[in-house]
Amino acid sequence: MWAVPTSLLGLVAAAAALLTGGRARVEQGVLEVHGGVTRWLLKSAVPIAGGATAITLGHVVLARSPDALRRTRAHERVHVRQCEHWGPFFVPAYLAASCWAVLRGRSAYAGNWFERCAFDAVSRDSAECE
Repeated sequence: MWAVPTSLLGLVAAAAALLTGGRARVEQGVLEVHGGVTRWLLKSAVPIAGGATAITLGHVVLARSPDALRRTRAHERVHVRQCEHWGPFFVPAYLAASCWAVLRGRSAYAGNWFERCAFDAVSRDSAECE
């Protein structure tokens, strides 16, 4: 229940994707969505050079394509766990972590604690951060 507010944001984006030709399925208890307006959102509306391949909003993962979902699944599942832990504070905390990284002279993405944690967890074959 703690992740519901963030998941609702994901469901709004998922609905927009489905209304514009996107596809969705449930995989391991997570709604995975690709295509439709999702491609444009991830490419153009995410403030990362070149855009994002996938993004997690609660129990919803938005990706550019089915292949992107497959390639990022383990990484995005770590973000799902982070959303479950942080609840409605996940998005503000993630943005604050990006700002903190930039203030320290690092990349807003690669220097973000949540991203570093997700990459580390995947390299350890874990869904949890330490």
